[in-house]
Formats: sequence, structure tokens, C-alpha cells
Amino acid sequence: MPAKPYSPGHIGAVAANYTQMRISGAVKQQLVELLCAELDRLVPQMESETLAQDPDRKTLDDPDRTRLNYNRTRELMIDRISAIESVGSAAVQAGIEHTEQHLAKILKHAEAAAEKDRVGTIKPRHLEIAVSGMGLDGENDEELTVIEETETLVVGQGGGILTRSSLLSLARTHAKMPVTDDAVEELIDTYYMVVEKLEGDIRAHAQLGGNPVQFIESINRMKDLMSLGWMRSMLIKAATNARERGYKRIDIEQIVHIDPY
Repeated sequence: MPAKPYSPGHIGAVAANYTQMRISGAVKQQLVELLCAELDRLVPQMESETLAQDPDRKTLDDPDRTRLNYNRTRELMIDRISAIESVGSAAVQAGIEHTEQHLAKILKHAEAAAEKDRVGTIKPRHLEIAVSGMGLDGENDEELTVIEETETLVVGQGGGILTRSSLLSLARTHAKMPVTDDAVEELIDTYYMVVEKLEGDIRAHAQLGGNPVQFIESINRMKDLMSLGWMRSMLIKAATNARERGYKRIDIEQIVHIDPY
């Protein structure tokens, strides 16, 4: 006997996670058909790829990646609940997805630290830098904003790179307070804007007949940007502004009111 398709009501409830608009009953039914059609395409492909990796396997697997063990994750989640009796399948799946994303972020930051050392192996010191940069070392009482998996990279001192995580670490060191994700985005966008303007100034002043004093000043300002002096100054000014207003963290409001030049 074939399995029943999803119910339109269930699909509507799931779809509500992805849109703020109401969905008509006819659209819900069409979504059921579209999702079942996608399973028609996906499952045979997964079956073929699973058997290609292990011809003797009897259980459909995810051939593209190794996932955290379902039963072990469920047991670990059960150990950590107090007011609920059990953990449902949806919660386990959400727990696996969240934990794997967390793992990916940690490795992304540790990778950046290893690349800065110009080595091909992530070592304990690189993990320590990642943990500190993400605020996972318990030094801050307030939780830092979660960083997206795709990092924006900025040139840093000594040919290294400045990721969002290391920018947060820089904020703890020099501003002595956490920074929201919106403020980090604004800082990075402003950084690029200032770099672009300075590059234009350097090209203009480098032309024959240009003012050598202005050229040297532009070069010195670019050096300050590359050595992160500009970023430290911005963070310190933003933190001072935040404290004067009684805030406990740097938000975008403090960044946009600072003259970057």
C-alpha cells in the first residue's frame, strides 16, 4: 500500500516558516504535489548514489555528506531536557542541523587562523583563536551575534585576514564590549568604502604633477587601514558612544554616526 502524501494543512504549516503571506487552499494542494514530485526525483538519485558508495547497504543514506548520528544526538538531547519527557523527530533533525552549522562555523574560523599561519593543518592554537573569536570561551557574559557561514574577508596585518569573528575579538580587546552583526556588517562596508576612496586618491596623487604631500598622506592612511589601526579607532569611538548612551553593546547606530575619514 503506497504511503499517503503530505496533507495540505501540514504543508501549509511548514510553508508558514518561509513566508508571511497567507496561502490559499488550492496553492497548498499544489505545493503537496510539487514536493512529492521532487521526492520522485530525489529519492531514486539518493538510492543510486548510496549503492554506488556501498553496494551492500540496506538503508538509504545521504551520499553527499556524513551527518551527525541521529540516535546519539537524540540521546544527548534527552539528557539535556528537564521539563519535557521526550524529544521528537523534528527536534532531533533541528538539533542535528543546528549543531552541524555550529561545527561548520567553528571550523571556518579555525581554518582562517590556520591560513594566516600559512599551514595546511588546523592545530589546537587555531581552534583556540576560533573559540575566542566566536565568544565561546566564556569571557563575555553577553552572547555574541551568530556569524553567517560565509565570511566576509578583509585584508589584515602581516598579510593575514580579518574575518567577522576576529573583528569581534578585536572589539573585545579594544572596545571592551560585544558588537552586533549589523554593526559588523556596517564596519566592513565602511572599511571597503574608505579603502576605495583612498585607492582613488593614491592613483590621482601618483600622476605626474600631483601633490607629493597628499600622496604620502594617502599612503600613510592606507597603511593604517591595512594594520587595522582604522578599525581599532572606529571600535573605540563606537564603544565610547555606546557607553555614554548606557548601551551594553555596539550597534549599527554607533557606527553610522562616526566620520570614517
